Amino acid sequence: MEGENHTSISRFLLLCLSDDHELLPFLFGLFLLMYLGAMLGNLLIILAVSSDSHLHTPMYFFLSNLSFVDICFISTTVPKMLVNIQAQNKDISYSGCLTQVCFIIIFAGMENFLLSVMAFDRFVAICNPLNYMVIMSPQFCAFLVLMSWFIIFWISILHILLIKQLTFMVDTEIPHFFCELAQVLKVASSDTFINIICLYVTAALLGAIPMVGILFSYYQIVCSLLRISSVVSKYKAFSTCGSHLCVVCLFYGTGISVNLSSAVSRSSQRSMIFSVMYTVVTPMLNPFIYSLRNKDVIGALRKHLSRAVSCPSFISDFRTKWTLRSIRSTP
Repeated sequence: MEGENHTSISRFLLLCLSDDHELLPFLFGLFLLMYLGAMLGNLLIILAVSSDSHLHTPMYFFLSNLSFVDICFISTTVPKMLVNIQAQNKDISYSGCLTQVCFIIIFAGMENFLLSVMAFDRFVAICNPLNYMVIMSPQFCAFLVLMSWFIIFWISILHILLIKQLTFMVDTEIPHFFCELAQVLKVASSDTFINIICLYVTAALLGAIPMVGILFSYYQIVCSLLRISSVVSKYKAFSTCGSHLCVVCLFYGTGISVNLSSAVSRSSQRSMIFSVMYTVVTPMLNPFIYSLRNKDVIGALRKHLSRAVSCPSFISDFRTKWTLRSIRSTP
């Protein structure tokens, strides 16, 4: 089979999670439920934070941004996978594959940055509470988020421009259920040395710097808590960090598992299972971890539920009053 330039390639082929056709309806239903659960949970977090004035603080500002990134992250891979399972089709267009690569880099990197920024927020709140509102001003919080978007956007553009210089065989099969950057480079038919160097450098920088920031922040937090004599104050301070620590462990744990599985094992199925944990399970569990461990979020959600329950009675009262007015006005 002859190699062709990327301009003449119209599609790639993706692997399915299972070759058993009897298992495909179960996988379709499972991933559809997981996708809907992730969408619902993260949308509720955004709704609660945006509508409750008590949650207009830096911590919940970053949390709502994290929920938005989780929605985009899971929407990058799961809808296409559901379409392919339903149609029993492995095709993905060349432009669609590059779009997936671009968005996965952006949203995975943004989640990484936001977790680091949230750790810094907890560090300032616990170790320097008197100056917390001065340091974590709305302008500074917005600057941190916008700067994160700016950095990761140009990094993703760099990778896409490098991929566009590569050539691929016709109907190349990517050994994954979505277009992951490392897997796309593996199936290229031209030299990928520069791409791999860029991949390792950006992965080291985007992984090491935020991780060091998180470890440093929690080291300072632990040192500060050890100097506090009150047990109640320690528990209150730790409770604000508990949900963030769970999300950090889940995100980095699954991310490291994906990289180790692809480096140690050549099994595509095993690598895909770990990638499901990273790209699907983590965005689905994040809102539930924060809502179940956070009384403020639970309280805001209860307010919205009570309003939703009282809304039909309000409509029925309005209809009753309108009917009475109509009867009285009738001659």
